[in-house]
Amino acid sequence: MTDLATLNHLDREAFVALLGGVFEHAAWVAEGAFPARPFASVADLHGAMMAVVWAAPAAARSAFLDGHPELAGPEARARSMTADSASEQGSAALDRMPPADADAFDRLNAAYRERFGFPFIVAVRGRDRAEILRIFETRVLRDPVDEAASALDEIALITRMRLDRLLA
Repeated sequence: MTDLATLNHLDREAFVALLGGVFEHAAWVAEGAFPARPFASVADLHGAMMAVVWAAPAAARSAFLDGHPELAGPEARARSMTADSASEQGSAALDRMPPADADAFDRLNAAYRERFGFPFIVAVRGRDRAEILRIFETRVLRDPVDEAASALDEIALITRMRLDRLLA
């Protein structure tokens, strides 16, 4: 665990090495937030990182969203997700579902990706499978613009929890 004072004194390479995995497959977020140092709080750091995401061109944000794993999807079954994603999905028991629930997730994942062009993203830590399914069933029906914003809001929740675990 690193404290904020230490983080503020890291060089660019060490800063990106420490924080590059907080945003799924997007070390460019940490790279973009580096110049905003020093950070007075984890909230300030997180705000700077989210500002990098929001300032990215639309195509980069779309690719960023598409870089996330599906819930209980092929990456989970192949055990090829990042350690953070595997831990988060495991915390909601998405890695050990009865066949009926697995089928529901597969169906919703396919419908969601077809409608929005990226995987369903939700902060699963602290939620159970039934709650996640209810959220999934509601959000798959939303307007694409609103849903993209919701996905980024959920990423903000996920990444803040990751930062809180990473930094003292």
